[in-house]
Amino acid sequence: MDLKNRYDRNRIFSRDQQDELGEKRAAVIGCGGLGGYAIEMLTRAGVGHIRVCDGDVFDETNLNRQLFCTEAMLGEKKAEAAAARIKAVNSQIEAEAVCFNLTEENASQILDGCHVVIDALDSVGDKLLLQKICREQEIPMIHGAVGGWFGQVTTIFPGNDTLSLIYSDDAEVSQELGNPSFSPAMIAAVQVSEAIKVMLGSEDVLMRKLLFIDLMTNDFQIVEV
Repeated sequence: MDLKNRYDRNRIFSRDQQDELGEKRAAVIGCGGLGGYAIEMLTRAGVGHIRVCDGDVFDETNLNRQLFCTEAMLGEKKAEAAAARIKAVNSQIEAEAVCFNLTEENASQILDGCHVVIDALDSVGDKLLLQKICREQEIPMIHGAVGGWFGQVTTIFPGNDTLSLIYSDDAEVSQELGNPSFSPAMIAAVQVSEAIKVMLGSEDVLMRKLLFIDLMTNDFQIVEV
């Protein structure tokens, strides 16, 4: 296969920037709704090393929104499916599957060596833990969350602790709004855009800013935090 034109349409990046992305290492924590779309976009953008982490397997409730979930994949490990998808799209990318959930004990090892981390987790407690470990390891983190028609994104540099201003330690994620197919795709797209800007050294990111998206009313708001 002739791959010389793989990134021909990535014209928003210079050749040097494209090569730089090929040297970067990104971690996506959670391979479900947000994570699946984020992994797909990072892969096609040409990020050279992608580590995917999820201890769950696919079930029927994932079929409505999780990109790598098909009827044939029910019961299969999400992280392994994500890594296989990366290699199927771009065999030049180094794909690492971590088939267990992030914990206090393993988080440092999972994030070791990464240049950016995408938060695609469901639990507020897990999100706060991820922020803590990213702060300790001095890794920028791109937070995302989805509920129904709504979603939010912020970029957190070590020391900002933005999530601690948004969530309390005992907060719980409500499942009442559900998650359709399109909201995770939208939020993941913004997360990947932020991650790529971070990896390329852009200062025009959502640092100390929370982007709220309401797809019902097509309202996009940025709030200083």
